[in-house]
Parts: sequence; structure tokens; C-alpha cells
Amino acid sequence: MSGRARREETVDVVWSGDWVAERLGVALEGDGELRELLGLALRRNPKRAHLLVSNVLGKHVPQKPSVVYGAGYGLGERVRSLLGAEEARRAVVLGYAETATGLGHAVADGLRDAPYLHSTRRPVAGVAPAGGFEEAHSHATSHLLLPEDPGLLASGAVGDASALVLVDDEFSTGNTVLNTIRALHELHPRERYVIVALVDMRSPADHDRLTAFATEIGARVDLVTRAAGTVSLPDGVLERGQALVAEREAEQAPPPEQAEHAVQAGRAQTQAQPGGAGAVASAGPSGGGDGAASHSGETPEGPAPLTRVDLGWPAGVPDGGRHGFTPAHRAALEAALPGMAERIAAALGDDARSGPRSGPRRVLVLGFEELMYAPLRLGTALEEALGADADVRYSTTTRSPVLAVDDPGYAIRTRLVFPAHDAPADGPGDRYAYNVAGAGFDAVVAVVDSTADTPELHAPDGLLARLAAHAGHVVLAVVPSYTPRPTPAPHQEPSVLPEPLRGPDFSSYAPEDVGWLLQDLSDTRLEAPTEEREEAIQSGGAHYAESLPVEYQPSAEYQALFTAALDASAARIARAVGTVTETVLAERGPRPVLVSLARAGTPVGVLMRHWARHRHGLDLPHYAISIVRGRGIDATALRWLAAHHDPADVVFVDGWTGKGAITRELAAAISAFEESSGISGFDPEIAVLADPGGCVRTYGTREDFLIPSACLNSTVSGLISRTVLRADLVGPDDFHGAKFYRELAESDVSGDFLAAVAARFDEVADEVDAATKELLAADRAPTWEGWAAVERISEEYGIHDVNLVKPGVGETTRVLLRRVPWKILARRGAGADLQHIRLLAEQRGVPVEEVDDLPYSCVGLIHPRYTRGATGADGKAVQGA
Repeated sequence: MSGRARREETVDVVWSGDWVAERLGVALEGDGELRELLGLALRRNPKRAHLLVSNVLGKHVPQKPSVVYGAGYGLGERVRSLLGAEEARRAVVLGYAETATGLGHAVADGLRDAPYLHSTRRPVAGVAPAGGFEEAHSHATSHLLLPEDPGLLASGAVGDASALVLVDDEFSTGNTVLNTIRALHELHPRERYVIVALVDMRSPADHDRLTAFATEIGARVDLVTRAAGTVSLPDGVLERGQALVAEREAEQAPPPEQAEHAVQAGRAQTQAQPGGAGAVASAGPSGGGDGAASHSGETPEGPAPLTRVDLGWPAGVPDGGRHGFTPAHRAALEAALPGMAERIAAALGDDARSGPRSGPRRVLVLGFEELMYAPLRLGTALEEALGADADVRYSTTTRSPVLAVDDPGYAIRTRLVFPAHDAPADGPGDRYAYNVAGAGFDAVVAVVDSTADTPELHAPDGLLARLAAHAGHVVLAVVPSYTPRPTPAPHQEPSVLPEPLRGPDFSSYAPEDVGWLLQDLSDTRLEAPTEEREEAIQSGGAHYAESLPVEYQPSAEYQALFTAALDASAARIARAVGTVTETVLAERGPRPVLVSLARAGTPVGVLMRHWARHRHGLDLPHYAISIVRGRGIDATALRWLAAHHDPADVVFVDGWTGKGAITRELAAAISAFEESSGISGFDPEIAVLADPGGCVRTYGTREDFLIPSACLNSTVSGLISRTVLRADLVGPDDFHGAKFYRELAESDVSGDFLAAVAARFDEVADEVDAATKELLAADRAPTWEGWAAVERISEEYGIHDVNLVKPGVGETTRVLLRRVPWKILARRGAGADLQHIRLLAEQRGVPVEEVDDLPYSCVGLIHPRYTRGATGADGKAVQGA
């Protein structure tokens, strides 16, 4: 959406700060837009009497959601332009509770790829603070930083110092922001900070202090604001303001005998405030109390009906930035917003659309204290869903006590008071909703998180009852509160388990790219001729994992084919890598532990790690683990993972699916492991680059296309062999084994493969974002189409063993490189993706049969009744059974 907030026409020349200015001599001077953005009010605060009331923040003044979101998003776009796209991608955005949580989130959206965190005043059990600070002038001072990812605020996590963007609604003295920077800079020094605010209201002395501060810490500090000005405060304004507040509140308090009936004393008065503040109404004898008024100016006949709506909030998406919010979370939320808005619209019914009253119906989406972003985005989506049939507004409740005065020259016209309903750590107390009473809202959509959906919310004096006195219909939408998973206690001391192998001692990959949960069998002779292995496997005399095939050494012609295929498909692979990574981050984030199934999955795991680092600055752990068809997964490796990570964070990664045999194998193996070990929490779902078999729900694509890493063996997989499991080599507490082919270093193209794909990351970024958004909103349930096709082919060709039918480009390549192939089935017109298949088939004398109605590009058939006598004198496969 456009980052420039839309301005509404000013329909009243009265400035909503005149009342305070006239009585206290407070002067607001600055940019021409300043008075459209800000009004003035008074509050009960011993440190600062006046309150700058924003017309575009969505806290105290109901405003169009698109205007509120656009104000923050536009600031984010300016920060992105200031930093540049690459540095903006590595930046982290920090917003301040409670007022700027939604604003900061919108700024992060404007940066596009930046993760977001906001401070909080709500402690969360089991989550250790990563920091905190005090806000000197606030009524509630303590801020906590509770990121789920402890490294989120640490610069240099991936070797470079990313910018920290700090967002508040106003930059007045600068004390809070500068104190935050100083505290975080001591822990994690950075080279650059950007301060963002809607308005810059600093004095000249405070301007000089910011310059001196940047010099002091040796960092660049930029400031991005929408408007600038100053507030002139005469001597004694604090004391005079406090006296005025006390006087007005004494006037507004109803006599005790009338307190129970004060709700009937409302007087409706609708008026549009400067800057599109929206309609508000008075309440109570002098307009400042907790009174009531209906949109028609008459007392409601009874309480408004309450409807609870099931939002269908996307699984795994946090309710806000309290524990961190990643770009992947953003993509998942964006995809789900239209559907959630339609559910709200359906719950509103005629209250949201045309009705007896002329003109559009007025709907307020009311957020809750720090929960600002979720209701804001629900509001923007509801605006689009309802269109011109409704006037949608947005604001939130607050802890801040502000005087309400029913005067067009005052920013806070009415006030609703109700008890806190989220069991706050600092104990019970009053909470407030401003400019809601008497504002003519036909319906209010109250949005709270599940922590705040308590009996107090539904009590006779609770928020919902207060709202019901001022609207014809109240809809309650509850967003599930997100709580980070606690780090589990280790199941076993790491010292009793073997440690992962890393390059360059084991594999040609960089040591940080993958830890191999394997043992090094490089000095053990394990290779056997292909025909000898095939006969032993099919006769039942040996398992395929007990030996290794002789590594295929490609001819010059085949090597050239690989190079051409890589050049042609690098962008397509990059798109698939980006899509599967973003999907994993959205559904399993914020810091999943990638565990690739060695070895076909390992290049994919490395690329996913590179994507997460390139796009989001995330340094994801990545390990490779062995799984053997018919023998299960490496239990020692799973124990190691459980001792070092939360099993729930583990995401298994593979290259592609064929008929889904490994998918089924992994699910069975995890179940057996959990039953035998007592360790639980591993999710057996596999994330793959390509899912032509329809066997998984997390994938980059379901096309069956050439993945160049499937063309070769170890020389595109870090020079590591396939894994080995043999009783005389692997004990019960050992990792499975593999070999490091150091002698093939001159033929190694593992790094070339990674570099060619990573070079296309920026080029495909927009396509990845679109594809991820589409996938997250789609039905991705496995169809098992591939399994059905394999069973059909097995019977049609008289094989009667699905293990000898290898579907897909990757599996067919393996058949030609490592097994004794019988024939290749190629989908008619498959084209360039099968050039290397045709070349290998020609070299081995294997027929290629063109067929129709094949769900894969090709299928490799292993010789169904193989003995060495079934080959010709030249060792090539025969063409018949």
C-alpha cells in the first residue's frame, strides 16, 4: 500500500488544542501540518501535565485504519530509502509500549524485510528479559524487552553491524530513546541508529544533545519524523495544570446517589475533528465522566448484543511484536487478513452496511493497550471488505488517565472507565477508552488477546458492558496470545554424545553452514560395483545402506550439461529456496533449527540458511542427519539435537519428494524414537524444495523440474558420500557413518552451486513474497498423487515392488548413477529438464520410453529381477526382464 497517509478534509476550523492553550498558555509552533496532527489535553501526571494527542496514531482519537497504518508505513519507507535496501533488510525495528507498538510495527512493514520487537509492561512467565529501561515522564515506567530470539537485538550475529530503528510516537526530550540506545549499545555496539517519530518536539538544547550523544558513543544517529515543532510551556504550567485537572474532575464527579444512574445522563454530539479525527460525543453532566450516549442522541433501550467471532488467526503468527515479529510472520498475516475481515463483516451483519439511517454505517475497531497492530490490520482489511458501505475507525484502550472535556477545542471529548482485564503484574486499576462514548458508532469490534479474555472483561462494569451502552452491536474478536516456548532442560549431558563434524575437516562446506551428525568413515573401504550391490540388495543378502556405490565421475560432456543446467535453472531454484524458507519461518519461526536429511537434503538446507541470512539477517543452525529406508533415523543424532535445541524447533529438510517413502519413514521413525526414548516434540513433517509427489505441505514448488544438485553425487554435496549403517561400524551410541572424498576436491562444484543460486536471491525476492503469501493462504494438504502413480506403474510394468519405481527427475538421476536401471519413462514433451537423463541413459544403454499422463517429468525403473547374468557382456543393462 502507499506509505503516504491520506488526509481527510478539515470540516471544523477549531483546533483541538485551543482549550488547553487558552487556559494554560501552552503554545504549539512548527510545521504547517502540526496542528492537523496534534491536539492538546491534560492528564493526571506529576511529571507532565499536558498531553500531545495524535490524530493519526489510533490511540486516543478514532481514525480511519488506513490513515493510521499509512502514517507508520510511510515513515518506514523513508527509513528504507535512508538506509538503502540492503541495510534495511538487516535492520531491526524496536517500538515503545504502549503507545507506539502499532506505529513501530507499521514502520517495520515499510522497511519490508525488517524484524520487529516492541517493549512491554507485561511480564511473561518463563521468558527472561533481554533488557529493560525506564520512561521518566510516563505514568507507568518499566519497559521490558522479551524477544523469543535472544540474538534479535545483538548486532554482528551474522558478522555485520545492522542498524537499530527505534520508533516512538513523539520525540520530545529524547531521554527515553537515548537511554535505550545507551543501554543496548553497551551490550551490542552498532554503527548506526535511526530514531523515528511522528513528530519531533525537541527544544534547541535537545537538538544539540542528540549530536553530542552520537559523538559520545561513536555511532551515526539519524532522525526521521513526519513533522517538527516545539511546545512552549510557561512557568508554573505543571502546578496550574494539576489544579485545573483536579477542579474539572471535581465538577464532573456525580453525587453518590446519582452514580448508579450516570450512564443515563449522556448527551450525544457528533463532530469531526481536524485531521479526520472522527466523530466523538459527550458523556456525563459536564462531558468528562463515564457516561453514555447513543448514536441517535437517545438513551439505548437496553444493552447492545454481544457477538463473539472466530477470527481464524493463522497458526504460529504472534499477536504482535512483544516477542518478535519476522517478515515471514508478516507474509502469513497478510495472506490471512482478507478472510478474517470477511468473518468480522459477517458477524457485524447489517450493523456494518446500509440500514435505516442514511449514510455509511460507523464501525469502530477497538484495540487493547499494547495490542495495537493486530486490530489495526484487521481494521485496514475491514475497510476494504466493507468499502463505501461503512465508515470504519480505529483506536485502542489505554492505561493513561486523561481528563475529558466536552469542548470542540479539546482533544479528549469523552472517557470510558473500566477495570483492567488482563491480570496486570502491577495489580488491578482503571483503564480508559477515549472519544468512544457518544461518537455515533453503530458497532464496535473489540479486539483483545486471549490473556485478556477474562471474567473482568465480561463483568457488568467491564469494557464490553461499557461499550454496549454506546453502540448498537458489540463484536468480540480474540487473538491468541503468543508465548515463546521455554528452552527445555537437556535430556542428556552433551559431553556423553559425539559432536558434529564440520568442514574443512569433514566436507567442503564452510563450518558454519552445516554440522554433520555423522561419524567419519573415510578410511574404511565401503564401495562395491553397482551390479554386485544391486544383486545383493534384491536378493536380500544386504541392505543398500551397508555399502556405497562407486562415485560416478562425470564425463566432460556431462559436466558441461550440469553447468548449463545450473545456469538455466538457478533463478527457479532460488525462487523455490526462498518460498520454502519463508514458509518455514512463517509457520515454524522465528529461529527454526534446520536438519537436512543427508545427503540430498543438505545442499537445500545450506541454501535455506543462506536465504534466511541474506533476507532477514538470521543465522539459523543447520545439521545433517542420516535416515535409512527400512532402518529408520539416527537415534543418537536425535538425542544430540534434543540435548542442544528444543525439538519443537527442528525442521527436517530434504531435496524433493518422489513417492513419499522417506516422508512415511520419518514419521514412523520419530514415533518409534519418542516411544523408546521418552523424548518428545519433534515434528516429522519434511520441508522440501520440490514436492512433485504431493507428499508434504511445506515446499518451494510442486513442479517436477531439474535440480542440478541431483545431477551429481558428492561433488555437489560437500564431497560427502551417502550415509552408511552397518552393525560392525556403527554402535548403538554412534552416529551413522559417511565418507569425505577429499580426493575429489578438484571436481567439487558444491560452492559453485550455492553461489549460482544465491546470486539470484535479490532478483526473485518479489516473486518469493507473492508465492509465499499465496501458499500460506492455500490448502496444502498432501494429495499423495505420486504414491498412487507409482503403484499404478509398478503393476502396469509387472514390477510388483514400489521400491523399484523411482519417480521424479532427482530419483531417476539416482537410478542412473547408483543402481541398475531397466528403463526410463519420460513424460512426452518434458524438454530441457531431461537432457542429462537422456545422456546418462544413452551412456548406460537404457531405453527411454515416452509416455502420456505422467504426473512426473520422468520415472526411473530399477531392473526388477536383477542378477549379473541379466546384463550384457559389456556390463550394460539389458532391455528386458
